[in-house]
Amino acid sequence: MHFASDNSGPVHPHVLEALTEANTGYAIGYGADAQMDRLRDKLREVFEAPEAAVYLVATGTAANALALATLSQPYQTVFCSDVAHIHEDECNAPEFYSGGAKLTLVPCGDKMTPQGLRTAIEKEENRGVHGPQRGPVAISQVTERGSVYSLAELQALTAVAAEYNLPVHLDGARFANAMVSLGCTAAEMSWKAGVDAVSFGGTKNGCMGVEAVIFFDPKHAWEFELRRKRGAHLFSKNRFLAAQMLAYVTDDLWLGNARKANANSTYLAEGLRKAGAEFLHKPEANMIFASLPRASHQRAFDAGASYHLWDGPLEGLGDEMIGARFVCDWSISAAQIDQFLALI
Repeated sequence: MHFASDNSGPVHPHVLEALTEANTGYAIGYGADAQMDRLRDKLREVFEAPEAAVYLVATGTAANALALATLSQPYQTVFCSDVAHIHEDECNAPEFYSGGAKLTLVPCGDKMTPQGLRTAIEKEENRGVHGPQRGPVAISQVTERGSVYSLAELQALTAVAAEYNLPVHLDGARFANAMVSLGCTAAEMSWKAGVDAVSFGGTKNGCMGVEAVIFFDPKHAWEFELRRKRGAHLFSKNRFLAAQMLAYVTDDLWLGNARKANANSTYLAEGLRKAGAEFLHKPEANMIFASLPRASHQRAFDAGASYHLWDGPLEGLGDEMIGARFVCDWSISAAQIDQFLALI
């Protein structure tokens, strides 16, 4: 009954097998290994982007922060949702790695709107040398509240960015979950929609710890390489990152895992709905925000369930509705979900 995070689940057996196979003999370090060469070709194929620059790091924070630093200048500001991961959960890493670029929050509570983004952009670059200059637009897909931007919604946001000649970064920690939810291709949800760079997540969907950073314009390649090295995120034994990601995208493992995670979430959401839960946001991928009576949470936690309460403590009146976040990964079984639903 583990719904705390898709970071909490096990590594997929195929990924572990790939790591074991990579742990044989010797390989050139720092990304010059044969595994990385194959992976680069494979990701270019997946994204239908033969000229794309492809790099690996071990964490989502490094992927987002280094990508945004490459797309921005220290005197600029990054436009993002007011609940974006880069704002709420990365300890000012984007500001640190960019050398001081600030974040300008677009009020929305979940999904940015074109008008909200336009308003935020128009408020900046009006004070000459005294104020921050306009910088990249950062979009999270899946959003931090479990929603998925449609392709039309993505295109509307990137169109606003293009009006001001601003690059767009997509935080795709749950890229696969969003893609299978939309039933689209990786290209359609990235460069074809106007995105310039993607953090392509693997850790939350079956890998041990690897994220790809993809720039669709290779002009950014050298600067990213320098920033990654300077930021201490260039792995000497890169083959172990490459082996994970290569196994992840081979035979569509990444899509199969995402479909399982999304299906688990749908199954859980149906059970929560029958139990009288009130949904704070419409669940569209593998993350659910819903309120239940405190007594239900108390029974679940007493039985060993793992998830995060969102807007209230576990102690108090049993009939008060308390929000919580539930995240499903590929490995959760229907039996575990049924056990949890029986408790609530």
